[in-house]
Amino acid sequence: MERLLSVGAHCGVVTTTLTEARPRHTTSDVVRVCIEGGDAITRTGIATLLTHDADLAAVQPEHGPDITLVVLDTVTPRGLAEVRSLAARGDSRVVVVVGDLSTDVVAVVLQAGAVGLLRRHDVTGESLAQLLRSVAGGDAVVPPDLLSALLPHSGGDAPAPRMLALATLTERERAVLEMLGDGSDTREIARRLAYSERTVKTIIQDITRRFGLRNRSHAVAYAVRHGLI
Repeated sequence: MERLLSVGAHCGVVTTTLTEARPRHTTSDVVRVCIEGGDAITRTGIATLLTHDADLAAVQPEHGPDITLVVLDTVTPRGLAEVRSLAARGDSRVVVVVGDLSTDVVAVVLQAGAVGLLRRHDVTGESLAQLLRSVAGGDAVVPPDLLSALLPHSGGDAPAPRMLALATLTERERAVLEMLGDGSDTREIARRLAYSERTVKTIIQDITRRFGLRNRSHAVAYAVRHGLI
């Protein structure tokens, strides 16, 4: 699929989106967002912002969120473990709102499984809604000034050296890639691993996005080439 790079300004905050061309989440759907981490005041404030948009709704974990939004003061091993655990479930996409975010840690957060990042001081009703809609539509979103940590420094299909050094796969991701390499389709993988087809598709999309790959075949080739499976 064609990979797209789009840059737009919203409420004075510029966001950069890396994605593959595919159908978007329609605006008629309600995007369900579960808010984790942070203190009660912060969680309540974010939930209140979501009430301003009819297509966004704050829900509890048991209500099947489309997106899990994790609030962190700073990126710590404990916070990364939480992001990694939530992403490994495969039943919702993970977005991180963090107080302190730099190029030194952005790749680490994305490698943990997050597909959207926003600095806390950039959070407004509009910027948050834009981020959540983009992620629900299949995009991966990071602030543009941090994009250099993710882009290749030379030609070829390899990600930036920092991302390559941090490249890790969960057991679920490795199992899915191995079955793709064996020629299994989404339905067969879902049956053999006892996952839903939606979960398998989410796992594949997150792998291709995290490593900057074109499609599932490219993902398998990359994983084999770099010894990830």
